[in-house]
Amino acid sequence: MTEPTPPHIEILLVEDNEPDVLLTLEAFEEASVPNRLHVARDGVEALRFLRREGEHAGAPRPDVILMDINMPRKNGLEVLQEIKADRSLGSIPVVMLTTSQSDEDVRSSYERHASGYVVKPVGFENFLGAMRAFENFWMTFVRFPPRRDQH
Repeated sequence: MTEPTPPHIEILLVEDNEPDVLLTLEAFEEASVPNRLHVARDGVEALRFLRREGEHAGAPRPDVILMDINMPRKNGLEVLQEIKADRSLGSIPVVMLTTSQSDEDVRSSYERHASGYVVKPVGFENFLGAMRAFENFWMTFVRFPPRRDQH
């Protein structure tokens, strides 16, 4: 017996660049699959969201995380390592979405078990197109583990 498809997909965007946050919000507003996009502005806030701490006590468990590498306080590679080391969070797919084209960042991301690495395209239409492609793949074809109310 298969699990029913969730009524919507929970996405956590971890991004400190406000224009990229706005572009991502716009891209997912038009998504064909219902979704709720939550935003954490740095790695520390992302971990508080995932661990449901403080103001994030009622936060849902994301089905997928989109995360930048270069952020203040705690960078994306550090956050990725903490997520994957945590038994209650480690199964959440994490896609790195960054401007970095560094081979070392790519290697480090996959060594820390990122589910994918996407270099942010330059230009509004290109970025929007990339977000739509992400939405099409992750929200149409991928099957997520059943949600648990608590972790």
